[in-house]
Order: sequence, then C-alpha cells, then structure tokens
Amino acid sequence: MNDILQKLFILRSPKIGPAKYNALLTEYGDVESVVDSLHLSTDFMDDVKREIDNAYSLGIEYIDDTDLRYPKNLLKIKNHPIVITARGNVDTLNKKTVAMVGTRHSTAGGMEFMADMAQSFAEHNFAVVSGMAMGTDTAAHIGALRACGNTQTIAVLAGGVDYIWPLENESLYYEILDRGVVISELPVGMQPTAQNFVLRNRWVAGLSDFLILGEADLKSGSMTTARFALDYERRVFAVPGHPSDSRSVGPNSLIKNGEATLCMSVKDFFDDDKKQKNNKINKYENDILDKIGIIPVSESVLASLVKKSVSEIKTDLVVLELQGLIRKQDGGYVLN
Repeated sequence: MNDILQKLFILRSPKIGPAKYNALLTEYGDVESVVDSLHLSTDFMDDVKREIDNAYSLGIEYIDDTDLRYPKNLLKIKNHPIVITARGNVDTLNKKTVAMVGTRHSTAGGMEFMADMAQSFAEHNFAVVSGMAMGTDTAAHIGALRACGNTQTIAVLAGGVDYIWPLENESLYYEILDRGVVISELPVGMQPTAQNFVLRNRWVAGLSDFLILGEADLKSGSMTTARFALDYERRVFAVPGHPSDSRSVGPNSLIKNGEATLCMSVKDFFDDDKKQKNNKINKYENDILDKIGIIPVSESVLASLVKKSVSEIKTDLVVLELQGLIRKQDGGYVLN
C-alpha cells in the first residue's frame, strides 16, 4: 500500500497526469525520489491519506499498472493511467471486452438493438465496456446485465468511482457494482468535469478488444471514442442508420470511409443464437418473418402480404414473439 500512497502523492499533485508522472520517474529514478522533489505539504499528504481511507470504507480498491489485475488492454496504451480505482468485481477487468458506445439521445429502436447485442456478448463471456451515460451507454450496460453471471460489464466514469453520474442511473450503478465493476482514474469523491469525459472516452476505447458504435452525431463524444479505438488499432464496427437522421451520420461516415466494418446484427459475431431459433420455426412462420423489418408492420398488412386472414396469423405472431424474433411496437411488429 505504501507504493500506491507514494504514487498517489505524485498523481494527485496539480498538473501531473500519466505523461508528467512518467517524465518525472525517468528524471528521478523512483517514486520516493519524485515525491521528495515535489516538496509536498503535510496538509496535502493528509488529504491523499483521507481519500484512501474513504475509499477503503466504501469497498473501493486501488490498482496500479504493476498489479496483475490491471486491464491488459489498457496497459498497452501510451501514458495509460498509473493507478485506477475499482469498485465491484475486479475479475471483470481481465475478461475479453467489447466497447459499446453511442449518443445520449438514442432512439428506442437503437437502444434495444444495442441492449440485445450487449446481452449476446455477455452470454459469450465478454465484458461490455461503456461510460454509464444516458442513451446508448445505459442500453449497453442493461443488455449485458440481462445475461447470467457476475462479471458482465465495466462502467468507466468521468468522476470519482463513487460519484454517480447521471443521477438517473443510480440504480444501474448499484446493479453494476453487484454484477460487474465501475472504474476511474480520478480521485474518490471527485465530480465529473467536461475535460474528464474525453479521458473517460479514451479509456473506454483502450479497455476494448474491439468497439461497436451505435447511433452517433458526427461531432460527439462517442465518435471521439471510436477515433481513440482506431488510434489504438482496435477494430471498429458501426451500426448504419437512415441518412436523414443526424444520429446516423457518425457510423455511416466511418463505414463510408472504410474505417469501420458494417454491423447489421449479432450474427456478425456469433452465428449460433438466431440460427438455433430459426431451426424451431416452420416455413409458414418464416414467410411472415420475411415480411417484417425495422418499420412496424400491422397485423392486417402482414395478413395481406402472406395471403391469410388476421385470425390465421395471430398464433404464429405470438410464437415468433415468444422465440424473441419479433416484438410489437407502435401498433405493429418489428424484428428483434
């Protein structure tokens, strides 16, 4: 613990981040010599000690980059965080990881798509990484938590690991603590600041084996995260959207420029889920399924398309819903 304390004395000093820390360590040789060179006040060092005491009272752990529990992907990034705080199940940090990001103003369909993707990844033993913001991030975490297990998702925060933001996600925060982990490089108790959201995005990308971008405006934090992922030579997948929707401009542009791979469904990654379900449905139900897309289609229209009465197709629609292939939305049916 003394080594962590010495490192925090340096990292909590004004204007010292990972890059400056590494430069000082190169100059002075070891952390004790760096601390001596800073001539820190007793009051300052007492503040750092109080932070650590508060952290331990909340069940928060400090993990430095020499710890075997430190995320291996993050360790590869230049000027990665020297020390992170973690609250929850730290075993989550060294699973296979997929980052899932997108706009805070996601559509209902966009959120459900990402939640379904996240659930499938969690069921295939991936930890889903996101930033616990409203919209797409929330959908990713919730989807991962639909799967069984206790190492399903990683939330990276732009404030202290104990500072819940946004407040609307308080219950989600505690569910992640129970069945995943929340991490940050910032002091315990610190409120989020605008500049730290960029750092948060950097670490979301850095933690990932690859990244999936959902709905996103061209100039958005999630696009910044995707750019970080590309810089770190992570593969980026993007979910396309309608050209007239500003939330589709980000992913569409990456696909168009050849920077991201088109992502249409979970079958792009795992071929077993829908295949197993499709084996259970008969040809007639498949005929109905072929007529359903992302735009809600009413029962009467579906009946007309398959040349049956509404009463004749009702049972098959129920079966398809129970199999998770379609869902009812806005008075019609859409694909799941």
